[in-house]
Amino acid sequence: MKAAPFRYERPRELDDALELLREEDAKPLAGGQSLVPMMAMRLARPAVLVDLARVPGLDSVEQRDGELVTGAMVRQRTLERRGELARELPLVAQALPYVGHREVRNRGTVGGSIAHADPSAELALAAAVLDATLVARSADGSREIAGGEFALGPFQTALRDGELLTAVRWPLARPGDGFAFEEVARRHGDFALCGVAAWVRPGESTRIGLLGVGPTPVVRELLPDGAIDDLVTELSPASDMHATAGYRTRLARVLLERCLRRAYEEAGRS
Repeated sequence: MKAAPFRYERPRELDDALELLREEDAKPLAGGQSLVPMMAMRLARPAVLVDLARVPGLDSVEQRDGELVTGAMVRQRTLERRGELARELPLVAQALPYVGHREVRNRGTVGGSIAHADPSAELALAAAVLDATLVARSADGSREIAGGEFALGPFQTALRDGELLTAVRWPLARPGDGFAFEEVARRHGDFALCGVAAWVRPGESTRIGLLGVGPTPVVRELLPDGAIDDLVTELSPASDMHATAGYRTRLARVLLERCLRRAYEEAGRS
């Protein structure tokens, strides 16, 4: 199939892009790795497509005030190849190789992946577990959204009409923190049947998150005696052509145990 008719705009300034996004049924185009296929299948029919490729200031990566600030247009592959990433954001460094294939990550963007809000998206899960700060801009101003409050449902976010995700502020890892990320898919690069992220801060908190087992990332803070059984029991994954709900629940338990063990071991070595 081909996309339904739409108007194509390619602004050179952020203010111009934000003004265009105020129009009815306008959608931003970042890497296009999710939106363009959906348009080709007519699952998405924007009236106006606002290409962000020429907008300056959205593709920077810098450390600032204990955070790594990534512009929304930073390519996933660019972040993946950042030499300091394994030290700055170990969880993101572990999650990125699972995002599609390398060719997809060459074009796909950090902000685009998170804003797409696919329930199986790895970067969206990492942002929720780390409680990253998502910066949204519109023609009327800017605001901040907590990573754990961004996804509202499948392909639904807390972004308001006319708002654009412009940056993600990730908290830098501290010495002694432990992280682990794993997922299972039918083939590498396919959508995950289930994925788990774990962040251990000894003596303070343990945060875990799951993808593929609900309409949004599932994130919980475990107490030292918190039982995995309680969390797994409350999951309600769906059955589909790829896996049954029971299989996904079993995967969740196995991956939770594995990731928590790895994260605690890493924290113990630090």
